[in-house]
Amino acid sequence: MKKNIHPRHAPCPCGSDLPYDECCRPWHMGLDLGEHAPTPEALMRSRYSAYALGLIDYLLATWHVSTVPGELELAPTKWLALEVRDAQMVGDAGLVEFVARYRVDGRGQRLHEISRFVRQDGRWFYIDGQMPDEL
Repeated sequence: MKKNIHPRHAPCPCGSDLPYDECCRPWHMGLDLGEHAPTPEALMRSRYSAYALGLIDYLLATWHVSTVPGELELAPTKWLALEVRDAQMVGDAGLVEFVARYRVDGRGQRLHEISRFVRQDGRWFYIDGQMPDEL
């Protein structure tokens, strides 16, 4: 797994106000130990942090088998901030609406998405996302 070094006690990239060590790192490091994000929002935050840290293996491992790409290549991106606007969980289904701000080639960008998640065998997976104006 490609790992960007991120200080364990530095703020988590997902913007939770918790240190990385207490927020997304346990999920990033815990896959082999059977430790998984407990909610759709926690998984979404950990996936955002994985994008920010270049953790491709984690992203692929948390993508549902029905929609996971065969390969994933990350463009050079500077992830700036994450705002979770809404998170819902009903049984084994979840939705998380978020806005992620990032910079590519020095230009600010914004991704507003409503992501769908499903829980299988006690573990949450990302299915897909849609822009709110596409709904």
